[in-house]
Amino acid sequence: MDFKQNQKINQVTEQTLVVGIDIAKRKHFACFVDDRGRVLHEKTEVIVGIEPTGHYWLNLAYFLEERGIPLVMTNPMHVKRSKELDDNLPTKHDRKDALVIARLIKDGRFSYPRIMKDMEAELRVGSTFRSKLTEELGAVKNMIIRWLDRYFPEFTQVFPSFGKMALAALECTPFPSDFHQKQPDDLLTLYRQVEGLKSPQRPKALRLIEVAANSIGITEGREMARIEIATLVRRYHQLEQDIESLTQHLVGLVETSVEYEWLSTVPGLGDTTIVDVLAEIGSFSHYEDPRQLIKLAGLTLRENSSGQHKGQKRISKRGRRKLRALLFRVMMPMIRHNEAFKKLHEYYTNRQVNPLRKKQSIVVLCGKLLKVLHGISTKHKAFDAQRMMRDIPSLAETA
Repeated sequence: MDFKQNQKINQVTEQTLVVGIDIAKRKHFACFVDDRGRVLHEKTEVIVGIEPTGHYWLNLAYFLEERGIPLVMTNPMHVKRSKELDDNLPTKHDRKDALVIARLIKDGRFSYPRIMKDMEAELRVGSTFRSKLTEELGAVKNMIIRWLDRYFPEFTQVFPSFGKMALAALECTPFPSDFHQKQPDDLLTLYRQVEGLKSPQRPKALRLIEVAANSIGITEGREMARIEIATLVRRYHQLEQDIESLTQHLVGLVETSVEYEWLSTVPGLGDTTIVDVLAEIGSFSHYEDPRQLIKLAGLTLRENSSGQHKGQKRISKRGRRKLRALLFRVMMPMIRHNEAFKKLHEYYTNRQVNPLRKKQSIVVLCGKLLKVLHGISTKHKAFDAQRMMRDIPSLAETA
């Protein structure tokens, strides 16, 4: 048992009342136990533990925070897997869950939640909302593609993506029949009336007339289909504007943070990426060691070995899923634009002893990135690619 675990266990003394709470939307269940896990009633100290359930626990967390009452969390998976220890039954109900949570806390099987405040809370809420808007934008785009597959399948031959002119064409001339007896100049005049489009392309308009003449799109239900595509195009425009406005607001907010000055010196790390990283992690000053960040991202290695069998090591994937996905997406362009990470990736994949596959190398570099970001943020140093390569002996030898 490590030192941190001992600290957690020592936090529960003979005078501590351990409260386990099973969180629900309307009605919470609580159970009170002592330092030995016995259900009882009177103590002079208190520690409250919960199993995080959706967003329902946040109100209680802020309530306890304002009153200085310590709050800890148990892992929902731990609660699920340990509920049969006492009665050897798969029974599940709120009263039992509260007791299981309280006894896990008594044994030190908990973690400390960090309640987001001020800028950290703003970034978390804003970044989450922007992700939802981006998902909705993708859904609307898929609905437009589905509409085109039915009524104008040849449209994508002219416009592979939805740019300004493509959306203008869908807004003004969504059906092949709308191009009947139309000249390119007529279309250009029509499209210029759409807000935001000043110079529509004549070759595109000519190509639209050609493909519309031989379209195989269906012609039934066009009245309602016209309303549908007009609604989708409006929603697409609205989402694009909302995302751009929200992104600008978040970037302006993160530029006032302490970490931005140092994080922005890393090549390949854009402003929106810094927003997402700080929204997931918070301030780097909250973490004493970068290994805490690696564990938070679920990048810690796990092993499955027994006796003579030595299993392959894989990442645990126990942590913030969005942070792990963000790091993976960031590392792809960083390998191309950041000289230090590019050379490190080449070294990992081409070394003579135990070369890594490309995906394995990217996962290792994700952990390295967290270490670098933690170092430059806490030490207030700009990113230095040459220094980073000198700090890695194996990479310095190949240079």
